[in-house]
Amino acid sequence: MFSRLVLLAGCAGFGAPAVAQLSPSRTYFGFDKPVMLDVADSGGKGELSIKAYRGDVYANPEPEASVSVVAGKVDLRSAFEGFWTRTATSVKYLQLYSGTEALGSPVVVQPMRNPASASINPQTGGVMFAPAPPQVSGVRIYKDQHVVLNTTLGEIEIRFRPDQAPNTAWNFRQLVADGFYTDIPFHRIIGPRDGREGFMAQSGDPTGTGGGGPGYNIDIEPSRLPHDIGVISMARSGEPNSAGSQFFLCFSRKGTNFLDGNYCAFGETVRGKETIKALESVKVEASPSGEPSKPVGDPPKIIDAKLVDAPPILTGPRPISLPEPESPKAQ
Repeated sequence: MFSRLVLLAGCAGFGAPAVAQLSPSRTYFGFDKPVMLDVADSGGKGELSIKAYRGDVYANPEPEASVSVVAGKVDLRSAFEGFWTRTATSVKYLQLYSGTEALGSPVVVQPMRNPASASINPQTGGVMFAPAPPQVSGVRIYKDQHVVLNTTLGEIEIRFRPDQAPNTAWNFRQLVADGFYTDIPFHRIIGPRDGREGFMAQSGDPTGTGGGGPGYNIDIEPSRLPHDIGVISMARSGEPNSAGSQFFLCFSRKGTNFLDGNYCAFGETVRGKETIKALESVKVEASPSGEPSKPVGDPPKIIDAKLVDAPPILTGPRPISLPEPESPKAQ
């Protein structure tokens, strides 16, 4: 799949911006319809191309396909042969290149399909998913962005993982864009205790009580992103499809690995490890059940949150949950 190299004729009319960028003409496209993308002029730096990547780019750093393009309008459906099928359900990233230089933010391409239904396994108490219908009705396509949480303890920048939880990531983006996460406390913090490693910090409730939300719920998605330090995941009640706006930031792999598969992880911290550690160190009071939870005194809070353009693929900081790459050995 995606082995064909295509040269597409462009439509002139763009000025030369400081940085070239892929820009979808709109967000939603139906199946069997052209999927139009604007390719901005690179200023003559080199031959333009678009490369397609799998969602987990650090595990799969090599592109799956590449097509040559020129400035103007590109129909992705015809350019990437085999990209759009009724059962092609994996999320892809598209990155613009000039020669070997990656330019602008990647574009996320999410196939639209009905979600898998979730329920609680009566034997284990864990979440189980029924198979999702394979048919794809179209695609959602948008510029990749990160979220920056501006907290009273410092900033936290998070990279979304729509390849693992596309609708959850989209919901969080929309809440951020609409100003939901403004002046909201971290109402529940569980750091190291009784010889155990730190667990998590929870926020996203405007009331600060743990019972508030955006006025709606979203379906849980079967994310396979491991809960690890800096990973963001949706909080919920005992009902799988009860998440809305409340989320938690993980403090450690050992402290949160039991959540895998039962809670929906949808992003990972790429900047702000010091802030995560500061949250983990917040003093808390013992709850009536004996579980440390409520911060002592004024809780740390999210002052505001904003979306920022993601860096070109594989050029920004790595998730803090990943080990640092090994330095080249001296010859």
